[in-house]
Amino acid sequence: MDLKYLNTFRVIAEEGSFSKAAKRLNYAQSTITFQIAQLEQELSTHLFEKIGRKMVITQAGEHLLPYVEDVLTLVTRLQNFEDDLTECQGDLRIGIGETLLCYRMPAVLKEFHRQAPKARLFLRSMNCYDIRDALMDGTLDLGVFYDDVGGFGTSLVTWPMTRCSLALVASPELKAQYPDFITPDQQIPVPFIINEPSCIFRQIFEAYLREKSIVLDHTIELWSIPTIKNLVASHMGPPICSAGGAGGRYPGGAAHRPDGPGDFSGLRAS
Repeated sequence: MDLKYLNTFRVIAEEGSFSKAAKRLNYAQSTITFQIAQLEQELSTHLFEKIGRKMVITQAGEHLLPYVEDVLTLVTRLQNFEDDLTECQGDLRIGIGETLLCYRMPAVLKEFHRQAPKARLFLRSMNCYDIRDALMDGTLDLGVFYDDVGGFGTSLVTWPMTRCSLALVASPELKAQYPDFITPDQQIPVPFIINEPSCIFRQIFEAYLREKSIVLDHTIELWSIPTIKNLVASHMGPPICSAGGAGGRYPGGAAHRPDGPGDFSGLRAS
């Protein structure tokens, strides 16, 4: 059985048509048709059938596809066996918290690529809780996130990388108007700018506000760090963010830190 025929079968299944598969493989369509005919003859079954103007994979073809995937994967591993002994390669699926990905990880990822150029990184910016869950169900191979989320059980191993302090950030004008986020029992008429509800920064700061009985006007939820920075520069309100994220450039001038909690240094990235 020719492995080229199996690969052609897989590509047709992925592309959904003989013509698209021929274009992807740089074959003439007659070559594609011949290879599938040979494979069907060897297997004594039809793998595709014509419905209208389309060639559709048959039930037998659907059953065969996982076996073909396994065979071609094993062949690739055999072809790369010698390299596997000496080089780091393969796919690595990594979930990273957004602020860590933006401000802490670029230099690390660059160095990783330099040392392991044949490894393929699949990066996802994710919420810390989602990273933990994806690691536990096998969707991710590695996670870089704030481990205060907990709930690792015995199935995950964590390595502390660094400690990250948190800071409130505001425009100079807003800091001058509302400099104090420490005195209890306050109502401060500015919005709190943060991303989605399960953000670990948000949970820590909201617990602090409840403890101090400090009430802010309302919450503006955003996913984009650049957009949050633009709103801060427009005097909209303070976000709570890691010191690394707070240290980036803000449009229209430097960011200032109002007097806020000084005990947020326990956040740890793993």
